[in-house]
Amino acid sequence: MPLPLIDTHCHVNFENFAADLEAVGARWREAGVVQLVHACCEPQEFSALQKIADQFSEVFISTGLHPLHVTTWDPALGKQIHQQSTSDPRVVAIGETGMDLFKAINIEDQAASFRSQIRTAQEHDLPLIIHCRDAAQVTRKILHEEGPVRGVMHCWAGTPEETQWFLDLGLHISFSGVATFKNATTVHQSARMVPAERLLVETDCPFLAPPPHRGKRNEPAFVVHVAEGVAQLRGETLRELAAFTTANARKLFKLPVPV
Repeated sequence: MPLPLIDTHCHVNFENFAADLEAVGARWREAGVVQLVHACCEPQEFSALQKIADQFSEVFISTGLHPLHVTTWDPALGKQIHQQSTSDPRVVAIGETGMDLFKAINIEDQAASFRSQIRTAQEHDLPLIIHCRDAAQVTRKILHEEGPVRGVMHCWAGTPEETQWFLDLGLHISFSGVATFKNATTVHQSARMVPAERLLVETDCPFLAPPPHRGKRNEPAFVVHVAEGVAQLRGETLRELAAFTTANARKLFKLPVPV
């Protein structure tokens, strides 16, 4: 019998799932994925996420604005996210939000969006799903300035030093298929150092499929390969890692225990 796992970050609303989402859902159930957190990239897609949660009762959702979707920050978007955060009991997080300096554009607007979403998460006691690419220092600075917040550094690929920064801020660290890539030595080091009570696993599908599916469309069922890879790095069994990452996800996102 498959071990229960939670994919804490997926995007199955993308167009490349449109033709076979029912089959994708059947595969994640067969693989033992008992709950999923579907991340939101922009408020306009919120209704589509609700429809997916209607279709699959194990899917929970977030609302937020991804930093790469920030062109110029409009406070009206912040109000929309704030309203959506209390509009549906299946909303369990704010985001994905954060900072992306890979191309170093719209830094001030990204920061304004991030700060707004931090405050919404604080007001409603919701965890943040944080995207951070080439932006660890500025992300750390903003989180420190905005005060305590619950949340997760998703699809984490930072150095051990950066990992410790965010652990010190009380955040969880979530690893994706990147942790299974042979040349991702920095990520491997970070995966080994995260305390068991702060570790999560995710797919970030449709991106970053782990072996043996690398180069193909990723999907929630493949989170078992992420879990296997992270467990091997840490010298733990898959059963051990599945148990504590599932418990961690339920605690962070306040997910109900399935009947």
